Amino acid sequence: MTPRLLLPGLAALASAVAFGATPPAASPKSAPANAAAIEAGPAVGWTLPIFTDKEGYRQLTLRGSLARVISKDQIDVTGFSAVAFSGDASERVESVLLSPQASFFPRTNRATGKDTVRLIHDDIEVLGRDWTFEMIGGTKKVSIARDVRVTFQAQLNDILK
Repeated sequence: MTPRLLLPGLAALASAVAFGATPPAASPKSAPANAAAIEAGPAVGWTLPIFTDKEGYRQLTLRGSLARVISKDQIDVTGFSAVAFSGDASERVESVLLSPQASFFPRTNRATGKDTVRLIHDDIEVLGRDWTFEMIGGTKKVSIARDVRVTFQAQLNDILK
């Protein structure tokens, strides 16, 4: 499934350009849309909901306290959070990822960060640094490279057998 977007304001313009949508035609006096988004400065209270293509169910919601368009391929986000949903009618929250700083790459639905990350999923919590989040179709993947700590909130029967 390819996600479709519903975006407000500056983030909409930057993300529409990044996802290959045709921006409004630029007049000879105006700059290209992505340049205008970059020059406009950061978006405060940034939100990027991503929906499933066919059904239109929530699949992922990205948020940040501050987002700055670096290029049509990169948005740097302060106070980053990613809430992953089931992608069906239940709209069940599957997991939450939190990090103080991240770079989001809209063309590839990938976010990365060198700073700390906290992943909360049902009965497990993972903390670490130097992370990557990817969403390919409906599959979501998190990789954490350094200082990883996993906490299980569930009973682990016979884990060492």
